[in-house]
Amino acid sequence: MSERKRRAVSADQKAQGQVVRLRKPLERTLRAGHPWVFRDALEPFTAEPGSTVRVLDKAERFVAAGLAESGPIAVRVLTLRDEPVGPALFEERISAALDLRRRVIDESTDAHRLIHGEGDRLPGVVCDRYGRFAVLKLDGEAVLAHSKSLCALLRKHLPPLGIEGLLLRSGKGHDKAVELIFGEMPEAEIYVREHGMFLCVNLHQGQKTGLFLDHRESRARLATMAKGLRVLNLYGYTGGFSVAAGLGGASAVTTVDLASPALGLAHKSWVANGLPADDHKSVCADALEYLSAAATRGERWDLVVADPPNFAPRESARENALHAYEALHYSVLRVLELGGYYLAASCSSHVQRADFEATLQKSASKARRILQVLERASAPADHPKLLAFPEGDYLKVLFVRAF
Repeated sequence: MSERKRRAVSADQKAQGQVVRLRKPLERTLRAGHPWVFRDALEPFTAEPGSTVRVLDKAERFVAAGLAESGPIAVRVLTLRDEPVGPALFEERISAALDLRRRVIDESTDAHRLIHGEGDRLPGVVCDRYGRFAVLKLDGEAVLAHSKSLCALLRKHLPPLGIEGLLLRSGKGHDKAVELIFGEMPEAEIYVREHGMFLCVNLHQGQKTGLFLDHRESRARLATMAKGLRVLNLYGYTGGFSVAAGLGGASAVTTVDLASPALGLAHKSWVANGLPADDHKSVCADALEYLSAAATRGERWDLVVADPPNFAPRESARENALHAYEALHYSVLRVLELGGYYLAASCSSHVQRADFEATLQKSASKARRILQVLERASAPADHPKLLAFPEGDYLKVLFVRAF
């Protein structure tokens, strides 16, 4: 190669990003599709969050390209090709994500995930549809640095889908903020459809982007099982499982949650579906305390749903989380009728499915119950997972019958 060509290649590579070098042998993992490179796996480097980086192995061979991140995750990988990381690549990924949703979502549902971060090879980018509106959340400083570009691309691609407005959600708890990117600001509460049932959602203050969309298929399964049953929905939030049970013919449904505003939305959803008000009871209480009191009173249910918040938000909390799941399962089994059904869920990526199921088996042994597995499930197709990224397969659902 001539000196002129060598200089041209060097300049082009520099334009494509800063070079960072692996000090751990992660080439095979990254080439298989894992989207993160942790800082301790790289030689020390400094880069502004959001800037493009090219990952090389110890032999100076190209491995991947992505965006520099702050914190333990040093690089968010976007491509295994030695190409620019920017608007053209973002548009390619957005187009592929939206094409998938056209194929996996039917017309009876207008609330679902449009872009699922790492699962759609756009790490840190989550965009959900709620009828005529979409809500965007950006996780990490890397994608925040590209928010204008991402919003401009969504403004181009969302209106042809019938989406008239885009909100950007940021912050947590009392620091939650909502920014209108385009269109008109929706009312705080709107109604959306999921497999034909109506759900009331607060796009301004609701958890995540508004609803827990990853349980859509589990709610549909519950509806097929609920006829004539007494149903208890713990950590019920806005009552999606409760409404599904009601529409499935449940004889009585109780929704338990600590957040009274969420229970208000659950009641509105119940009424919006034309269900008898007397068949639904809302209880603002801690789930374990409620179960303890119910067991003392001798109350029993035929079907119980327990979808608690993340018990292990970090790896260091994993052991405590396993004990918490055991306590919850045992408390549920105490109020579950013989031959009753239990839908148990975990949303923690730090708890593997085998370990979660082991907590249920231990609780069943303690309660002297035998469990029959009806179904194992995870998040549906609008929440795709990378095979090389088991951390992305965070949702574990186990539907059992207890004898």
